[in-house]
Amino acid sequence: MQEAAGVLKEGFLVKRGHVVRNWKVRWFVLLQDKLLYYKIEGGKKEPSPKGRILLDGCTITCPCLEYENRPLLIKLKTKTNTDYFLECCSREERDSWALDITGAIHAGHPVQVQELHRMKKSFKLLENISLHHIVERMCDSSAGIKLTRNLEQGNRYKETFTGSALVDWLISNSFAVSRFEAVTLASMLMEENFIKPVGARSIEATRYSDLSEQFLDDSTALYMFAESNKKNTSAKEELQFNISELSGTIVKQGFLVKQGHKRKNWKVRRFVLRADPAFLHYYDPTKEENRPVGGFSLRGCLVSALEDNGVPAGVKGNVQGNLFKIITKNDIHYYIQASSKAERAQWIEAIKPLT
Repeated sequence: MQEAAGVLKEGFLVKRGHVVRNWKVRWFVLLQDKLLYYKIEGGKKEPSPKGRILLDGCTITCPCLEYENRPLLIKLKTKTNTDYFLECCSREERDSWALDITGAIHAGHPVQVQELHRMKKSFKLLENISLHHIVERMCDSSAGIKLTRNLEQGNRYKETFTGSALVDWLISNSFAVSRFEAVTLASMLMEENFIKPVGARSIEATRYSDLSEQFLDDSTALYMFAESNKKNTSAKEELQFNISELSGTIVKQGFLVKQGHKRKNWKVRRFVLRADPAFLHYYDPTKEENRPVGGFSLRGCLVSALEDNGVPAGVKGNVQGNLFKIITKNDIHYYIQASSKAERAQWIEAIKPLT
């Protein structure tokens, strides 16, 4: 999974199938005129691509909100009207992929590339915009923003939405062109008391004097409709189970390949590193349930890079390169593979202070 000549970007994405409509992790390689995707077996990319997406005449939708449980989607529609849905591991990764794919689509049209960057940096809200109209659309039962139960620092909040979810919704519904515009518009909604922050993360941001810094485009910052207090005495609910290990601040997240403990096979997992408390959880990105399939406390753990020459001891399946190992205080060994030496170093550097 090393970068080759002519490659603009590469990495793991989760792709929806065309026939069965299930979701599979694939290794994507962005070239100037096409997007190739490969099957990963035993931690290795197969030599021939599983498929390709020709970018000539493609249109891209980002954010794509067609799947409620998959908020980090990019949608590509080819000139033959074939739809491709690609899911990323974080909002930052999604926006990075979308910008690079859009640049490749318009590579032969410099005027459109200039317009793309102008729109990304510009700030111009719609004329005579009605905040009341936006809130009405947000409350629509079918097309409005989805209200969910969210967790923060051991507390559960109901009928809330995250800052990044609102930004995605405003862009998707054409109320804003860029994330910068959407954040400013969301700040106006908060200033006019249409929405309000809940939870420590978003409430702390309101201490800033600058309006543009009060609303957070963040998946951990929670907000709710201000009028929700009329329906509920409190947005906070008592916890019915122990979720403290999932309440820490997200430090890093991304796709990595992990060796199983029983069958010793290698599978792509979405890893989420949290602090306070320090935990590393991993999720099955092919499933819609946003719950970890495994995880462990980092206190007392040892983390180290493995040699790149040959197959290290404990590693099965002839997998080699960019590997690292985590040993828990209970002497459980986790073997993990990154996509590059740089990515491996970044993960080890992020984990070590939390052990």
